[in-house]
Amino acid sequence: MGLYTRYILPRLTHHSMGQAQLEPYRSRVIGGAKKRVLEIGFGSGRNLPHYNTAVDEIVGVDVSSEMLALAAPAIARSSHKVTLLAHTAESLPFEDQTFDTVVTTWSLCSIPDPVAALREARRVLKAHGQLRFVEHGLSPDPGVAKWQNRLTPLWCRCAGGCHLNRKFDDLIWSARLTLVEVSTGYASGPRPMAYMYEGSATP
Repeated sequence: MGLYTRYILPRLTHHSMGQAQLEPYRSRVIGGAKKRVLEIGFGSGRNLPHYNTAVDEIVGVDVSSEMLALAAPAIARSSHKVTLLAHTAESLPFEDQTFDTVVTTWSLCSIPDPVAALREARRVLKAHGQLRFVEHGLSPDPGVAKWQNRLTPLWCRCAGGCHLNRKFDDLIWSARLTLVEVSTGYASGPRPMAYMYEGSATP
């Protein structure tokens, strides 16, 4: 692991994920979480202020122990029970049907095998549980999509494996989750980085 990946990238990610324009997405996605929650790609804890009293416990998983270390101040301010685990999302160390909600926010873009991670989310969700997500990904606009495909190889190297061109509704279906709702559209900012998928799915 290089100096950039270990020390610089986690702090860049922490600050970029603090943009005010992302807060409404977090509020909607996190606000619907209930009971025992698994957050995939927990990062530096940016979502914690948006969890409400319907949530009993939060288990945060992230492959980067450096990102999890940055979450300490957010955890100290939170009233929720929070447990963190440095682990890959493609093979979760939890029993089947142990979570009521699984949350992903701008994390599946950088997981090497997002379908495997979504299959694991499906496995650990209870029968009436819910996946709640917001991710950036492939635009339906051909001109934007062309730039996303061109930029992704370089962007991956600079942004910790982040892909600009993943079509998240298709990935959810591929993992045999049932898409309940999805809304799409551009956030402000450069269009190749700003096309959002937001919604929920069930096992």
